[in-house]
Amino acid sequence: MLKKAMCLAGLLSVTLAGSATAQEVVRLGNLKFAHYGAVSYIKEIAPKCGLKVEERVFAKGLDAMQAVIAGELDVGAVSSEAAISGRASGTPLYLVAGFAKGGARLVGRTELGIKTVKDLKGKKVGVTRGGIQEILLAAELAQNGLSYSDQPGKDVQIIYLGFPDLNQALLGKNIDAIMQSEPYSSQAINKGFGNEIIKPYDTPIGEPIRTMVMTEKFYKERRPVAEKFMRCFVEATKTFIDKPEIAEKYVRENMFKGQITRDDFADAISNSPYSYDVTPEHIQITTDLMQKYGIGKMAKPPVAKDWVKTDLLEQAKKSLGIK
Repeated sequence: MLKKAMCLAGLLSVTLAGSATAQEVVRLGNLKFAHYGAVSYIKEIAPKCGLKVEERVFAKGLDAMQAVIAGELDVGAVSSEAAISGRASGTPLYLVAGFAKGGARLVGRTELGIKTVKDLKGKKVGVTRGGIQEILLAAELAQNGLSYSDQPGKDVQIIYLGFPDLNQALLGKNIDAIMQSEPYSSQAINKGFGNEIIKPYDTPIGEPIRTMVMTEKFYKERRPVAEKFMRCFVEATKTFIDKPEIAEKYVRENMFKGQITRDDFADAISNSPYSYDVTPEHIQITTDLMQKYGIGKMAKPPVAKDWVKTDLLEQAKKSLGIK
């Protein structure tokens, strides 16, 4: 009888341990870009943080946001535009950190010799719909007095393509310039079929910040797990900042399977450095520009101070001695 009771107690403890472990699974949505590398690295160090991180990789931020809306993710790494659109649609989420800044470049076909934004008049320019690059392109064209549309008849014709497809279209001479993300813009330049026109950081947005969102449910109801996850994010980011050789090896080998060179990685990260921070002010400016240029089609734009919550981030940075 005693033996049977001990056996049952053992089974119960295993079951409870299994349940505790299952509760500490975090479902993470991410994108395949060099500057999203530290976010991807979280899953590698997660066991040390007492977590299991299940990462899903999406083609663009709006796709990841759809998974958040569907309740399939707890945390998403997305462009600020996707986060703002998600919140505007009524999705209960908080913006809790930044993880990279910059990461955009206007690249022209080398043989065309395009040197300024004004030189884009009469040209076809490619961009991915639903990324921060779309806002930056709209802002650059507007502040240079150029009209634009995805239909012929304006100063600039916009061609919407996925990020990898933009490079192929530029290489194939189907378009004249691209507003591209990293590492793809660095690849176009290093392979010789593209030249940098500008880094588009002279708009009111400045250097755009890539953002991390959490569902309100995860943030409020699984607070201890959210705290562990944020510490894990800060630790992963600190590792990539302090030890760039680890960042390069992980991004080139694990994320891109050798498809980008050392130069591609170095150039990409010099234009999209890893970081931690985000401010309500930055998100509000981005929101206002989205509304101004009709990007995201928001009936009621969210007010940044209501949903940018950086308390978990500040707590994690303090615990790791980061100012």
